[in-house]
Amino acid sequence: MKNLLVPALLAACLFAPLSVQAAEVTGLGAGEAIQFGTSYSLDSALLKENRRINVLLPASYADGKRSYPVLYLIDGGTREDWFHIAGLVQLGDLNGVTREVILVGIEGTDRKRDLTSPSQDPQDIKELPTHGGADKFRLFLAEELKPHIDRNFRTSPETGVIGESLAGLFILETFLRQPDLFTHYIAISPSMWWNKEALSYQAAELLKAQKPGKRSLHLAIGNEGGGMRGGLDRVMAALKANPPAGLTWDFQDFPGERHHSIYHPAALPALRAAFPGPNPIK
Repeated sequence: MKNLLVPALLAACLFAPLSVQAAEVTGLGAGEAIQFGTSYSLDSALLKENRRINVLLPASYADGKRSYPVLYLIDGGTREDWFHIAGLVQLGDLNGVTREVILVGIEGTDRKRDLTSPSQDPQDIKELPTHGGADKFRLFLAEELKPHIDRNFRTSPETGVIGESLAGLFILETFLRQPDLFTHYIAISPSMWWNKEALSYQAAELLKAQKPGKRSLHLAIGNEGGGMRGGLDRVMAALKANPPAGLTWDFQDFPGERHHSIYHPAALPALRAAFPGPNPIK
């Protein structure tokens, strides 16, 4: 049985909570901060930097000893996508539409570095000069973050990862190149234009190389043309032609949403599909 907390000395080194101050308002006195998860500080030897990790536990976590799936949120900082995805996770817990999960948000530092593989496109190189660190970021997830979460919280082997835009690209590439890293992959409006859509052209061969395994992939896109739509269509054609054994996948098209507005509406059905609860929407 995994312990909720590691010993105090180790916890102080591994996960140092970050405090939040409540403001004092004239006429109302000192307020109380509303807690929506807990932030921790994690030193990464692989990335050679400190990373902030946000964690939201299910409502029933304190009541028992059972373990929970973990959903990892890329761009999971409080000034990124933490609050709106955490809200969907909490609402799904409350109404039983989705299963209870532990949500782990990974705050970005240099997302253009962490979420991209090396590009041969001169325009990519010019606009994102720090790019190319996706393999190292995947190693950080596999060898540092996931083991630390498993040691500190009651986790089951089932895991998921969710992200949009460059994070969606990273997630789709992870599914194609390292499919055993997670159980469920949610990639929303992935930036398929990266490196002249190279990943989409590699998808068919990468899918053929995958070993059988029970996992799911959930794709979505808004009203986006060019390399975004064309690249994703190419990946889906490869999926239809040669789906790996054990994979379930789906695609949601949101023609009424654009890149800046698609994440929230697309995340809701994807979470319901990846982690269906006792009261599913039919």
